[in-house]
Amino acid sequence: MSLYDVVVIGGSYAGLAASLQLARARRNVLIVDAGLRRNRFASTSHGFLGQDGRPPAEIVEEARAQVLAYPNVGIHHGRAESARGEKNEFSVLLDDGSAVQARRLVLATGVKDILPEIPGLAERWGRNVFHCPYCHGYELDCGRIAVIAVGDISMHHALMLPDWGETTLFTNGRFTPDPQQEEALAARGTRVEHALISALEGEADIVLADGRRLSFAGVFTAPTTVPSSPIADQLGCAFKEGPLGRYIDVSPMMESSVAGVFACGDVARMVGSVSFAVGDGAMAGGATHRSLMFE
Repeated sequence: MSLYDVVVIGGSYAGLAASLQLARARRNVLIVDAGLRRNRFASTSHGFLGQDGRPPAEIVEEARAQVLAYPNVGIHHGRAESARGEKNEFSVLLDDGSAVQARRLVLATGVKDILPEIPGLAERWGRNVFHCPYCHGYELDCGRIAVIAVGDISMHHALMLPDWGETTLFTNGRFTPDPQQEEALAARGTRVEHALISALEGEADIVLADGRRLSFAGVFTAPTTVPSSPIADQLGCAFKEGPLGRYIDVSPMMESSVAGVFACGDVARMVGSVSFAVGDGAMAGGATHRSLMFE
């Protein structure tokens, strides 16, 4: 069974950033990556300094090539099915039936978005339906914006998005603003529509149950999230509950509640972005190296 200093589970932005720090520290690293980036549905990535407007796949491909150029880094193109053990003696079972051992683990497994069950919404996710105004708001060119409510958290979207365009909040039976919230929405110029949504059609058209069809430049909603892998649970990592879903509880140095297990990226923070993922990954990689140095 192969032994590595560190196995990094997840090879997107956070996992690659962690691996780069460990590679440059001359540690023996294995990246395990199934290739399912959270932002794989988006055609371009925005808000990441130096890479603004590039296709996400290009950013990852270039980053992966740079990391794998280090001779002490390998990659398994597939899933980590399970992990067990303790610091210095972790064992990771891979989807090809093989197992590897590691002194440390970095979990960068990401999350899955659980979208509102509205016909036509999933097909437009990442193209005309978004969750991050900073990532996609500017490209709507001050056009009309819809917010589809999922609960109280949708007030955040409804109050933010007027900076990017004329905004309408669709409560859709999931959220009813109280009088104070109605005042706040009115102060921001956000309209409120209480009719139920039947479907999304065209590029970003909302069809209402009463037959109306309203066109928008883009639609925003707040999906709930779940970890993409059960491995953190298998290892016994503690979680926190956020407004959009649970995420791994980590220290400022990105170490989980389980000694020797570090975590970074969307699976270890309340809200995420490419920039946050890269920063967290760099911190996790450096902290993992420090853990190995000063054991």
